[in-house]
Amino acid sequence: MSKLDGKRILACCANGAGSSLMMEKAIDKVMKKYSAKPAELRHCPISEGKSAARNYDIVFCAKTFTKNFEDVGDKTIVIPLKNVMSDKEIEAGLQEAGLLD
Repeated sequence: MSKLDGKRILACCANGAGSSLMMEKAIDKVMKKYSAKPAELRHCPISEGKSAARNYDIVFCAKTFTKNFEDVGDKTIVIPLKNVMSDKEIEAGLQEAGLLD
């Protein structure tokens, strides 16, 4: 059983169309590599993500948007990315957060 099983994961970008969709696909690739089964994996624009983040266990976003999630609380882990489409960077962020076995 993976530490990511049952987690709710959100990918946010500026407009919620192109890059967050690609980020979601990269996150999904990492989930499959570790046989993780998150309860939810979705993407959205930063405007929606700011208010929705408290309802998620993990939020991925570009480093430039990290400040938008400073008040999400202790329950939500925010993982900032330099390259939002890099599955290696996503994997490293999850590893650093202690979420990979």
